[in-house]
Amino acid sequence: MLVYIGTMIEVLQLTRRFGDKIAIDNLTMKINDGEIFGLLGPNGAGKTTTLRILAALISPTSGGAVIDGFSVNNKDNLNEIRKRLGLLPEVPGLYETLSAYRNIEFYGELYDVPKEEREKRIEELLKALEIWEERSKPVATFSKGMKQKIAIARALVHEPSVLLLDEPMSGLDPSARKTVKDFIRNLKKKGRTIFLNTHNLDDAQQLCDRVAVINTRLIALDTPENLGKGLWKPKLAITLAKIEDVDKARAVLSGYGELEQMGKRIEVSIKNAEEDNPKILQKLISSSIEVVYAEEVKHTLEESYLELLRREGARI
Repeated sequence: MLVYIGTMIEVLQLTRRFGDKIAIDNLTMKINDGEIFGLLGPNGAGKTTTLRILAALISPTSGGAVIDGFSVNNKDNLNEIRKRLGLLPEVPGLYETLSAYRNIEFYGELYDVPKEEREKRIEELLKALEIWEERSKPVATFSKGMKQKIAIARALVHEPSVLLLDEPMSGLDPSARKTVKDFIRNLKKKGRTIFLNTHNLDDAQQLCDRVAVINTRLIALDTPENLGKGLWKPKLAITLAKIEDVDKARAVLSGYGELEQMGKRIEVSIKNAEEDNPKILQKLISSSIEVVYAEEVKHTLEESYLELLRREGARI
């Protein structure tokens, strides 16, 4: 069970237009203190625009957002908001001729992090991201994945309470992806609130406490497991011990909803899992049909996401 202290980010009827184009349309949602929240959507859905407004880089056309009690609509709040945020943009914009260490140190100086504290944090961050040994090399010599790690460390040098990540796993090989995902999980354990945009639905399913699907407007918001609730009829998947029992099982289950069969696995539509599942299994056992196991059919976050966008009529 997830327990949160309160709301860290509140987005309120947020709308942003660029000329005649609506990038965000009346978006409202809350991000809890200490959770990992994923924003999903196709290209042009408004994800990066939302993140840029939260980062106080651009202003909304109407509506707004509140971060840790500070409204982005009030210009007097913008510096306070930025102190609380760490930002990883989609294009990090590192200083290529400077070393990895100096890139991060420079941002620490901009945020007035004291020298001793700054040095300690940079070492901790680079070691956690497994690039400490490369700290003195110029960034121009690094791979895209290594640059991404430096940009993440840079976003955290001033110890922000909120981290905004735009495609944080972009360009990372499998080993580096694992390092960054473990790093993000550890940040959550330390109480950081993490807001991330991603196209990688496997990463979102593994990392996020909740996700929102948008296509300029909010389509759905829930945990990755519950996002698809209501999209499909519930089904029970039954794996039989013998392929010879399939026809017999189909006959026994003919009174239920539609049946699908794949080898020794049968999927049967049900109305109420709590009532129907025990009855179905009892019928099969009473008919001398050996069941290896039975489970409710669950859908991945990717399946739920694609189905939501299909129903929305969005280009995928």
